[in-house]
Amino acid sequence: MKEDHQYLFIDFEFTMPEKSGKFKGFYPEIIEVGIVAVRNEEIYEKYSSYVLPLRFPELSNRCKSFLNISQEQVNSGIRFVDLVTKFEEISADVKKNTVVTWGNMDMKVLRNNCQKGGVPFPLKAHEVDLSMEYKRFFGDQNQTGLWKAVQEYGKEGTGKHHRALDDALTTYNIFKLVEKDKRYLQKHEPTTIGDRIDLSKLMNILA
Repeated sequence: MKEDHQYLFIDFEFTMPEKSGKFKGFYPEIIEVGIVAVRNEEIYEKYSSYVLPLRFPELSNRCKSFLNISQEQVNSGIRFVDLVTKFEEISADVKKNTVVTWGNMDMKVLRNNCQKGGVPFPLKAHEVDLSMEYKRFFGDQNQTGLWKAVQEYGKEGTGKHHRALDDALTTYNIFKLVEKDKRYLQKHEPTTIGDRIDLSKLMNILA
């Protein structure tokens, strides 16, 4: 029997070119994946792996420095086609999947990597950019970074920033906080005129 609904909180880390732009035809490729699968408001599965890039397997110095990822770690990672298979497997036994990411780059890069690699896009799901939900909910003019957003809630991110699974878990935690606030606002009774004015004093004045 299929589960009714699953949330997939996804985060990727990507390759980065050198600032000199020496990689001709460069495009970002996934080199680390973090997935948090949530069913019935409980974590059903956590998945983390490095991923070997197809087009530019050699990482730039800028990428290794910024993400603190070594060439050896990426070389030991799964193939991109194995990542696609993982997504197919984790979403197969569910009637409805909702993918939640912080920003829209993760799904854009996944789609582009699938196209470049000649493999079908593996996820049939409703996609939610939580950073835009957060921006609309709080009326921010600018898009807020993931860890800044969680700190604005008076919390701390999970693990280390720019670790894919830690960022996916942090996205899940912010999602829960935003959903809790949404439910509170929906249930909150609107203020009546009696809440704003002491009617007994008003009646004494009119008497």
